[in-house]
Amino acid sequence: MSYVRKTIDISKVKEQEAICARIFDRVTADGKKHLAMVDTYGCQQNEADSEKIRGYLAEMGYGFTQDEFQADVIVVNTCAVREHAEMRVLGNVGALNHTKKDNPNQIIAVCGCMVQQEHMAAKIKKSYPVVDLVFGPHELWRFPELMESVMTKHKRVFATANDEGSVIEGMPLKRDGSIKAWLSIMYGCNNFCSYCIVPYVRGRERSRLPEDILREARELVAAGYKDITLLGQNVNSYGKDLPDPIDFADLIRMVNDIPGEFLIRFMTSHPKDATEKLFRTMAECEKCAHQLHLPVQSGNDRILKVMNRGYDSAKYMHQLELAKQYMPDLVVTTDIIVGFPGETDEEFEDTIKLVEAVRYDAMFTFIYSKRVGTPAASMLDPFTRQDKQRHFDRLMDVSNRISGEKHKEYEGKTVRVLVDGETGKEEYNLSSRTNGGRLVHLHGDKALIGQYINVKIVSSNTWALYGEMENG
Repeated sequence: MSYVRKTIDISKVKEQEAICARIFDRVTADGKKHLAMVDTYGCQQNEADSEKIRGYLAEMGYGFTQDEFQADVIVVNTCAVREHAEMRVLGNVGALNHTKKDNPNQIIAVCGCMVQQEHMAAKIKKSYPVVDLVFGPHELWRFPELMESVMTKHKRVFATANDEGSVIEGMPLKRDGSIKAWLSIMYGCNNFCSYCIVPYVRGRERSRLPEDILREARELVAAGYKDITLLGQNVNSYGKDLPDPIDFADLIRMVNDIPGEFLIRFMTSHPKDATEKLFRTMAECEKCAHQLHLPVQSGNDRILKVMNRGYDSAKYMHQLELAKQYMPDLVVTTDIIVGFPGETDEEFEDTIKLVEAVRYDAMFTFIYSKRVGTPAASMLDPFTRQDKQRHFDRLMDVSNRISGEKHKEYEGKTVRVLVDGETGKEEYNLSSRTNGGRLVHLHGDKALIGQYINVKIVSSNTWALYGEMENG
């Protein structure tokens, strides 16, 4: 499939800023402080999108709250990857009837991947009259224009036209926190895994220009961010649509060359595109975390083929062996889907064997969720929910055992961590992360937040490490 990379002219984004100014005058006219709430579901890319929504809202004159009854504007940014996430969204949106009764002028918007699906947008239109504005990921850059339409015309607005997607620069951002940052390097996906709705709702792969990414990365470092995650649905495809030859490994080196003390992380990598050049680059770039999230999804070759993953288990294992040759201390995590249509007991056992062989540091496991419009949704599946739950529970037991064993190996060792927040608990009041992304709880002054320190690991469990600062 040929695809021409589209961009939105910066002048059109500037027009949105002018609309923000008009809304600002409207919102602040009564001299009161008006508040907005942004509720985010799903992946890190959704989190990055919500930062843009908050950026626009701040320019419109809104402050922020997490109390839906105090909010004059509520934006629900949704996920479409699993049915459970959609049901949670619909339940929570339905509950906003109570807040709208308290504040009839409250504006409720639902955006993101879920509403890009035609049947879900229609469901909200018919069954959720409390919602004033619906827009998909491709329309996010027009959020001010859509908001102004709701405010002035007092009619519901739906903006979910099918689109392959564009690259947009210049939108304002309001990030949560000041230590960790998401940095989108590309959007969309071309892989069309048979179970996945993402390419249909996020559009085709399109890369940001390296100079735009590097400018934003320098701004983050200058602002004091210490942990920068490069985001894309498949970061290993970065640059394939750009006029000048550049790939993801090249981009990592460019970011690594920025002066300052910070870590580079990234997600997500697709196994079919992960290369030896990438692993070598990770090993040679001192700022690149030795952490690799490499979703395998299944350990059975027939299932992988029907999933349209583009690799088999042998290739996957070879890649991990190669990566660990370059980085013996590599922390590896993965995604696994249990109960893909037609998966037998024997095929599930192949997944267990692969997990035992790899010994992942952590796994994100899910029971298959049928997505309307994907090839897998029409596949025959003779197995019951109980069959799938039995497999899922077994996989979780294996995952938790291995994670606990791997965490036990840290005990007595000293690790360098970035202190990133408070836990709210007295004994271990601070949270931190190792280079490999392992969670470490410790006790110390909250002034340590944002600093790198050395910690000796004294205990552990399945989910976290517990440590003491060296030299007191």
